[in-house]
Amino acid sequence: MIRALVLLLLPFAAQADTLRIASFNTELSRKGPGLLLRDIQRDDPQVEAVVQVLAATRPDIVALQGIDWDLDGLTLAAFTRRLSESGLSYPFSFTAQPNSGLETTLDLDGDGKTGGPGDAQGWGAFSGQNGLAVLSRYPVKVDQARSFSGMLWRDLPGATLPTEGGKPFPSAIAQAAQRLSSTAHWVIPIEAPGGPVNLMTFHASPPVFDGPEDRNGLRNRDEIRLWSLLLNGALGPALSTRFVIAGDANQDPAQGEGHKSAISELLEHPLVQDPFPRNTATVLWKGVGEMRVDYILPSVGWELRDAGVYWPDQPERKIAETASRHRLVWVDLADN
Repeated sequence: MIRALVLLLLPFAAQADTLRIASFNTELSRKGPGLLLRDIQRDDPQVEAVVQVLAATRPDIVALQGIDWDLDGLTLAAFTRRLSESGLSYPFSFTAQPNSGLETTLDLDGDGKTGGPGDAQGWGAFSGQNGLAVLSRYPVKVDQARSFSGMLWRDLPGATLPTEGGKPFPSAIAQAAQRLSSTAHWVIPIEAPGGPVNLMTFHASPPVFDGPEDRNGLRNRDEIRLWSLLLNGALGPALSTRFVIAGDANQDPAQGEGHKSAISELLEHPLVQDPFPRNTATVLWKGVGEMRVDYILPSVGWELRDAGVYWPDQPERKIAETASRHRLVWVDLADN
């Protein structure tokens, strides 16, 4: 039986014949370019706490959210070195420029102004803010990675774009340029033991901070729907190998704001296994409470050996709280 429960202690790594894959919204993003690199180099307490969480759980492959991207890859390289110093080696990685902070000349958020963080393709004060990265013990086939980050929102089959007064919001011109992904959608092939695995990762827009046009709520729904459409073969060739969806959907299947249909459809997809109870808590937001927004969903081709959420007792709990409001989620997988 899979232990899809909140994990109290995780002193040991996965067994040798299993593959541990994790997803973790580190919330390491900073307010300006280069600041995260600076903090990694000067032993910032939050950076140190994130390192300790990863060192405690020791995933073989981990999808990270909330980590700033830079053109030369200096930030990710510095973070990887910091993990290595803690005994956690990731010789392979993948990252690319996210949509977050990617500037446009248009008013994309409908505030009547241009040049603000809401006018980027995904909310961000600078290019690469709050990006994604994947770290792996096993070779990443970078040249075979698929990115859907450039897809226009309106081009997603069945997309529902926001309107106000019966007209496109904020404008038809804006919708002709607006990408779907607020951060990124990547399918990354990894040569894991037992054969290749496709890691499907993303970080969806929060379905809040908008008006009656429901721009963010509709975008969140369609960002999640992309995965179901991909699995259904509606976005090109269907996946021919095992996969794991790992990321922050910013959507709880039962609580909070937003449209629940997309996340429910994904959790119930016939090609997907959900190793966790629907009410599993993966984040604690002040004033909102605990919700499930972080997901790791293996394909049905795997044998699920174990699964959990890293949320230890004190004093380790303090470290986890310092690291992020989000909790690392993980699964141990083996060949059937």
